[in-house]
Amino acid sequence: MTLVLLVILAIVVVFCVRDIRVKLITKPLFNYFKTSLPELSQTEREAMEAGSIWWDSALFSGKPNWRKWLSNDKPKLSDEEQAFIDNELHTLLKMLDEEKISEAQDLPAEVWQFLKEKGFFAFIIPKAFGGREFSAQANSTIVAKIASRSLSTAVTVMVPNSLGPVELLLHYGTNEQQNTWLPKLASGEALPCFALTSPEAGSDAGSIQDFAIVCEREFEGEKQIGLAVTWQKRYITLAPVADVLGLAFKVYDPEQLLSNKVELGITCALIPTAHEGVKTGDRHNPLGQAFMNGTTSGEDVFIPMAWVIGEEAGIGKGWRMLVSCLSAGRGISLPALSAGTAQLSARTTSAYAGVRRQFSVPISAFEGVQSALARIYGYSYLIEAVRQTTALAIDLKQSPSVVTAIAKYHLTEHARVALNDAMDIHGGKAIQMGEMNYLAHNYMGMPISITVEGANILTRSLMIFGQGATRCHPFIIKEMSIVQQDDQVIALKEFDEVLCKHLQHTSVNGLKAFFNGFTLARFERAPVSGDVALYYRRLTWLSQALSVYSDIAMLKLGGSLKRREMLSAKLGDVLSFLYIASCVLKKYEDDGRQQGDLPLVKFALDHCLNEASKAIYAFCDNFTVAPLAFLLKRLAFPVGKWVKAPSDKLAVQVCSNVSEHNSTRERISHLCAVVKHSAVDTVEHAYLLEKAHAPLMAKYRKWCKQNSMKLVGKTLNEKLSIAMDDKVIDDKSSETIFCIETLVAKAIAVDAKTPS
Repeated sequence: MTLVLLVILAIVVVFCVRDIRVKLITKPLFNYFKTSLPELSQTEREAMEAGSIWWDSALFSGKPNWRKWLSNDKPKLSDEEQAFIDNELHTLLKMLDEEKISEAQDLPAEVWQFLKEKGFFAFIIPKAFGGREFSAQANSTIVAKIASRSLSTAVTVMVPNSLGPVELLLHYGTNEQQNTWLPKLASGEALPCFALTSPEAGSDAGSIQDFAIVCEREFEGEKQIGLAVTWQKRYITLAPVADVLGLAFKVYDPEQLLSNKVELGITCALIPTAHEGVKTGDRHNPLGQAFMNGTTSGEDVFIPMAWVIGEEAGIGKGWRMLVSCLSAGRGISLPALSAGTAQLSARTTSAYAGVRRQFSVPISAFEGVQSALARIYGYSYLIEAVRQTTALAIDLKQSPSVVTAIAKYHLTEHARVALNDAMDIHGGKAIQMGEMNYLAHNYMGMPISITVEGANILTRSLMIFGQGATRCHPFIIKEMSIVQQDDQVIALKEFDEVLCKHLQHTSVNGLKAFFNGFTLARFERAPVSGDVALYYRRLTWLSQALSVYSDIAMLKLGGSLKRREMLSAKLGDVLSFLYIASCVLKKYEDDGRQQGDLPLVKFALDHCLNEASKAIYAFCDNFTVAPLAFLLKRLAFPVGKWVKAPSDKLAVQVCSNVSEHNSTRERISHLCAVVKHSAVDTVEHAYLLEKAHAPLMAKYRKWCKQNSMKLVGKTLNEKLSIAMDDKVIDDKSSETIFCIETLVAKAIAVDAKTPS
């Protein structure tokens, strides 16, 4: 006992007596941080400063304020936005036929005209310039509904409303540039594209080889300073039809006409595609999708300084512009495509599995099918929750780069799983191309969402934790700035103050994580009571664990952590699933705690908790050797990994609830466009009609089974006639059964072409 007291006393003295603490702890750590923590490059610093931190910071801190989280506004649409959806969007959806669009490899001329006239390219343009000035929520909702009907049209609509000329003009353009271009872009007179991706650099703006030389040349009859630009870009959506080209390139000033520096940095400009020297190259074929995508190039093309976004003041500001505007693509457009695809899968697969029969029962009754159905339903709920919440963040004037990266990566990946499950359940129907196949084009287009705005592998391994660890941590950025100061005496003093708070923060989170892991988080606080209260407690516990493991990783690996992409990706997964689960809980509250949705909520939350826990275990196993890894796991999991994946029982309950509660099914598929006489409408109509007459169909099919021998080779009409003779059904019932069976046959039919 005496020894324990002496050890405690020694620890207290070391940490509480400043001179001793500075000598034994602060100074060694200061020197270690100075050599191990990476010095922020200018591009990294600009990336950090361009975005904002939001709920991701709270999750990273180990102290998420759930009441504050739930107090955020509910996602909503204005009356004007809803009217647009009910009218203009409804009309557009009826005009679209993805099979014909795919065959023509272009949208019909009347669709292009309708999109321009009705302002589908002007969602983010203020009304003062003739735009719609819609919220991010409306923008996302509209793109998602279009994506469920025609992915090619959705991409065509989404691009002008995300990263591109409009976004850059609104944030960084001069008044003259805005007045010149925004009215034309709003009316559809000018169609924009934005060219970033180069053959050598992909989406890494820092590595682009496209360049401009500051020079003085004659332009429009007078000599002026401008840029001679050379570029070669590829994968540029809308490039083949664009009227104005947004372009990113590096600027060099060898004659120092603008400043005393030669390298001026990444710059963005707007160039009319009709301008001399601008070349619109060959068109790409992105997995058979019909949206316009191609190349653009130019060599020594002179542009006046007035075409640079922000004019001369915008020179070198392109990296900051791009980083701050990427949230639109990652936070609105790609989650919208994922939601549209997932909800198309949920709506059609629930219907198809209900009417497609094997061994005399609907395939939705088989547990193997239910396992896949539960994933489709649970992931659709999860995706919609993240879509709505992330769009809400942008409407709240946030620019959370980490959150939008999470949304982009995980929503596209979850949508891919949901769509694959839908393909499996549909079987042969899903692989025969034609107008009856409502999944094929989204299936072919899914890898495109995975690839754009930074490939998912890089988004996961570099961006989420790479930015999140530094940006969201309450102390790391301060410590990095302090150790880079010139005055080492002042720096050491400031470092000691921050370090004390940091150590206290980590110690408290470590103790809480251990206690909550030991008690299964039973004693942690929750902002609500009832069925989901335990999930708030467990998410708080995992938030504490993330905080501690992140500190351990950064302390040991320092700046090399960002090169240990496999490790940082695992910690990023923990942060990601904490955010996703937070969105699920918020949606459940915002929707008024619909009891029919509760199994879906539990399924999504169990999935998130399990994936986050698996990521922590995987991090520990790969961070250090086996004996130490075991001890490291016990920091947050003292009694082992007690968090489990969604159970089979829960999966069955999810399927049952979606089948029994039409309102629940509607909530997980409300973005799926059901256009009259379409293939989706056929399977939907068949499902609802059969469900409405379930007792009659059960009675008829039971009779068919009992009389199978005498019904062999009989047509449907003959079977119904015999059933009426046997007094099993009457005339009215016969008509109903005929209608249902005919619709079901059409719903499960596949396309076939007559040989030429």
